[in-house]
Amino acid sequence: MSSPFDQLKKAAQAVVGAPHVFNAARSAGASSSAAADVMAASAAAIQVASSHSDGTPGMQNAIRHFVWQAYIAGRHGVAVAEAVAAAHEEGRDTPHDTRVDLHNNAVGREYGAAHSADVGQGSLPDALGRLAVVAKQKWAADELIWVKDR
Repeated sequence: MSSPFDQLKKAAQAVVGAPHVFNAARSAGASSSAAADVMAASAAAIQVASSHSDGTPGMQNAIRHFVWQAYIAGRHGVAVAEAVAAAHEEGRDTPHDTRVDLHNNAVGREYGAAHSADVGQGSLPDALGRLAVVAKQKWAADELIWVKDR
């Protein structure tokens, strides 16, 4: 499991990146309310991933990226999800982590697009919770990845 400091650091990154995420969603065609939902999903995905992880290295990050992108693609379309993911990774200087994130984002987007009817049902927390279950299955099947050497 990540430490409280690591969780705080990730939450701070989400807050700092929020305008960037919002603007990327809007530029990709999302309405203001849809872009706000994307921001809410971005923040909530951190907590959902934390509560569905067992401390295995890389698991929380993989679940977070899968859930986040599956939700956005399923509710707001692949173009919005891709734009937001690109904005999130922009300017990062961690190529190993970025490669992992891009892979897990793509798996999430593909799932979200293919299951948009299910992803579109219920509240944000309910949808993210259902997606976390799928993410854990994909993690167990080695469809989601992490890089040991960072």
